[in-house]
Amino acid sequence: MLRPADLLAWYDRHRRDLPWRARAGGTADPYRVWLSEIMLQQTTVATVAPYYERFLARFPDVAALAAAPEEAVMHAWAGLGYYARARNLHACARAVAGQGGFPCDVEGLRALPGIGPYTAAAVAAIAFGVPVVPVDGNVERVAARLFAIAAPLPGAKPLIAAAAARLGADAAARARPSDFAQALFDLGATVCTPAAPACGVCPLLAGCAGRRQGIAAELPRKAPKPARPLRHGAHFWLTDGRCVLLRRRPPRGLLGGMSELPGTPWRAERWSTAEALVHAPMQAAWREVGEVRHGFTHFELHLAVFSARVARIEGEGFLHPADALAAAALPSVMRKCAAAVSAPPAAPARGSPRAGRAGRAG
Repeated sequence: MLRPADLLAWYDRHRRDLPWRARAGGTADPYRVWLSEIMLQQTTVATVAPYYERFLARFPDVAALAAAPEEAVMHAWAGLGYYARARNLHACARAVAGQGGFPCDVEGLRALPGIGPYTAAAVAAIAFGVPVVPVDGNVERVAARLFAIAAPLPGAKPLIAAAAARLGADAAARARPSDFAQALFDLGATVCTPAAPACGVCPLLAGCAGRRQGIAAELPRKAPKPARPLRHGAHFWLTDGRCVLLRRRPPRGLLGGMSELPGTPWRAERWSTAEALVHAPMQAAWREVGEVRHGFTHFELHLAVFSARVARIEGEGFLHPADALAAAALPSVMRKCAAAVSAPPAAPARGSPRAGRAGRAG
């Protein structure tokens, strides 16, 4: 028999100390809960924590975030990826500030920009004590194992959500919905882990159907993923020794509103050097200095990086001090490109000819 009260007792002893989490017996701040949940989408706690602290220091409440220019928000977000989240975060902050605070129910939260069913449930449960169970990856795994749901994801998601709701319907869980939601998160993150779950110390071991059937470690099952397509591009580091040329990406779409080095479109076919240099920001003695590889959710990207130094920079975009790129709203893939410019060249494979790299636009 599954006893949520046992999970809550375990949580009282073993709860994680996270920067966005209220102290035991304290009241959660909806702004901090919401901010952490948006940051944690597709990202790990270890990655998010330092970004969260810096972001909170810069925008300590929803009013400060709402009043900030979008460029400042995008810069503070740079490196976390999935940049549509930052734009939605800013739009949501403005909506919340405009209505005087966060709604305290799932439906009201769901109506805000960038808040989907999971985030609405998480903020409602953790910050406002609404008796709902938010189902993230940790809770998905815990529920699949506890109820031995062997159907593969993503098709099993409704079954898993229903199972999690059954757990949350218990009287002990309904009495402490904020703690119960976070207890499930912590159980999945520290005990019911993806590989080698520590079943021996699990507070719900006695009622775990997956454990009884000997299949807990292989749940949840996942349908095979199709291979991600590969795209190619080239980007150009143009400097006069002090500044580098950057440009702004379109406000919507992938990496929308972020800064980047000028470059080609991204396509399925590789760009020859001659083809790529047609897209160079100006005519110069370009040389290829490296290749960057970066993974997005739906495709893999390989970028050739070219560099040139000129006396006077020309081309569409804006100039930024080359030694202060940390202050630019550059996504991770562009920071990799910038790093490739200063990285030492890779040694050619033994017996392989050294490829020529010099070229000129035109």
